[in-house]
Amino acid sequence: MRSVSYTEFGEPANVLTTLEADTPTPGAGEVLLRLALSPIHHHDLWTIRGTYGVRPELPAVPGSEAVAVVERLGEGVDSVAVGDRVAATATPGTWSELFLAPATSLLPLPAELPDEAAAQLVAMPFSALSLLEHLDLAPGQVLVQNAATGAVGRLVAQFARARDLRVISLVRRSSGIEELAAQGIGDVVATDQEDWEEQARTLIGDAHVAAGLDSVGGEAASQVLSLLGQGGRLVVFGAMGGTTMALPSGPIIFRDLKVEGFWGAQVSAAMSTETRRRLIGEIIARLLSGEVTLPTAGVFGLDEVVAAVDATLTDGRQGKVLLRA
Repeated sequence: MRSVSYTEFGEPANVLTTLEADTPTPGAGEVLLRLALSPIHHHDLWTIRGTYGVRPELPAVPGSEAVAVVERLGEGVDSVAVGDRVAATATPGTWSELFLAPATSLLPLPAELPDEAAAQLVAMPFSALSLLEHLDLAPGQVLVQNAATGAVGRLVAQFARARDLRVISLVRRSSGIEELAAQGIGDVVATDQEDWEEQARTLIGDAHVAAGLDSVGGEAASQVLSLLGQGGRLVVFGAMGGTTMALPSGPIIFRDLKVEGFWGAQVSAAMSTETRRRLIGEIIARLLSGEVTLPTAGVFGLDEVVAAVDATLTDGRQGKVLLRA
């Protein structure tokens, strides 16, 4: 079988290779899956670089999510059957024709959900919805976010709208406004315009900004912070633009602002089964209704993984890049 692998941490384009590997055998409680599609997430690339919160033992097969078909069952597995189409969630090693997953990590899929959406069903949508659940805002409240053209940013805006919350989205280039408008997302301000803050405050009006989401770091974090209302919360979700945040102390002190971190994997691990099921149900329902969309930017074979990574890192990308067997 074909499998993507790396033997050292580094830039994905330099360390990834596609090779022939032995087919694994499922153990007790495990399932052997045949890959249909697997997305390239930024946390997958951070893991390959060795800069994510979890460092796998090397050599390793990258990937963390997929839509796949059940090929073989391990001992004691009765929750799925051979031939079932499932979403594999939080599963290391999905960039392979065949891979193992715990049966407990698999989600049965409705037939009407396309593979392209099913492949990216959980990681980004679940993170976005978990963020909103964590914020616990009342209908009508306002939040501000940066990195709005990213997968989580787009999903936060869509899920928030479906939950009757208002989102002011900051993007770093003016072209991002049109990109988001094409997906039906409004209230967007480009910070490359000199009067961006005035534009944002005009959109906010008399509303109180209760929370801000920062996925960039650096100076971009202070842009979100500047728009928070009294007692607002800055929730740090990522650091795409810099691992150090530049935050002015004055607003934090005088407006009693709070800064807190959010790591989706940690939140998910602590979440009750009932809450997880409710959120997954909401994701599937809103995808099927069209309230939320998961566009695809391209599909590449496992042998084309370096080109797929390059496509993932291209500015202006619309949707996720997917790998197929």
